[in-house]
Amino acid sequence: MAINTDKNSYTVLFATAMVLIVGALLAFVSSNFKEQITENKRIEKQQNILYALGVNENDETSVEFVSKSIVGQEFKKYITKQYVITGTDAVEDPNAYLIDIKKEEAAAKNPSYKRRLPLFVGEKDGETFYIVPVRGKGLWDAVWGYVAIDNQLVVQGVFFDHAGETPGLGSNIKERFFMDDFKGEHFLDGDTFKGITAAKGNADPKNNDKTDCEVDAIAGATITGDGVSAMLKKDLQLYLPYLKTLKQ
Repeated sequence: MAINTDKNSYTVLFATAMVLIVGALLAFVSSNFKEQITENKRIEKQQNILYALGVNENDETSVEFVSKSIVGQEFKKYITKQYVITGTDAVEDPNAYLIDIKKEEAAAKNPSYKRRLPLFVGEKDGETFYIVPVRGKGLWDAVWGYVAIDNQLVVQGVFFDHAGETPGLGSNIKERFFMDDFKGEHFLDGDTFKGITAAKGNADPKNNDKTDCEVDAIAGATITGDGVSAMLKKDLQLYLPYLKTLKQ
């Protein structure tokens, strides 16, 4: 039986071309997808940082971020400087907000690695604030956020989020009633760094005392609240050498 070599060659060439085309399309889609993920992460970080600074679209009870369409220009307007902190040294870096603090924490397990700490300087209503990213562990998974403070380490605003805390309980760390309690709280007890604790059975449920270094815990979410307290203390302490220079 005669074999049609021309037809077979055409089939092989066609199949090879299709493989190359599909590969190119998949690479294009993958590249665009990665770029979109990166862009979404940038937008989310900028929204979170601005929220902690008090730049948002909240009404009396809602948690509403600056819209995606204007977040870039709002970020440039309110975040006047970005720094990478190592000890008491601060190096200005316009891309500090892209630093992955989870990866930095993991890398810092190597004693020879100098951990990079991103710090954001915000100007709002004629005042200067410093926004610090924080990350910790809740009941089920990671919790994280941003804390805006003045040069006396008094909280001006916070934003918290979580990966998988219990709905209606630990998930409430991102609700207004919890986050708003932190505004005005002190990290220092006199000159001593104490942190801020989400305290069960807090004797100040209306949060009138802003110098007790405590906020009222969320009912039924003790472990999540402990995780928030721990991450605030753990991560703010990393910035203390530099933050103390701001008090001078």
